[in-house]
Amino acid sequence: MAQKARKDRAKSNAAALTNLHTGTLIVNTLFVLFHFLFKKRSILLYVLLSIPSFICEFVLESSGRPKYEPSTKALKNAGEDLSAPGLTEYMFDVIWVTWASIVMVIFFGNWGWILWTVVPAYGAVKGYSLLGMARGMAGLQGQQPDNAAPVAGNRKQRRAA
Repeated sequence: MAQKARKDRAKSNAAALTNLHTGTLIVNTLFVLFHFLFKKRSILLYVLLSIPSFICEFVLESSGRPKYEPSTKALKNAGEDLSAPGLTEYMFDVIWVTWASIVMVIFFGNWGWILWTVVPAYGAVKGYSLLGMARGMAGLQGQQPDNAAPVAGNRKQRRAA
């Protein structure tokens, strides 16, 4: 049964990565063609703001791509689950927001890059909330709850109380 789950995850990871690479190829090709054929857009902003997307895509590719035995074609490693919440989900969000920003730049000019500010803003909000939770947990470690009953030593002391 576990082998079937690994095969299913390998299949879904391979499909997700194929879709991801296809989308990246289409959006970036459209931008480059539009830039050189129709209207100039900032290549410097394009390169600078696309780097995080390319890094996220590389990390997802290296950790999520299933690996097979070369001689027998047997599944060696199914890769990390690309549908997992947390950092994996955030990396997909960075890629999708970058795609949306590129499309906005194609249609509305370099002002479309303002949409990309959502990525660091969301990261800052999440980081601030995690920092607040960490401070709260650190403060609770040294404190005893107020409603805790006092610990009695022996039976006579408990009866007297």
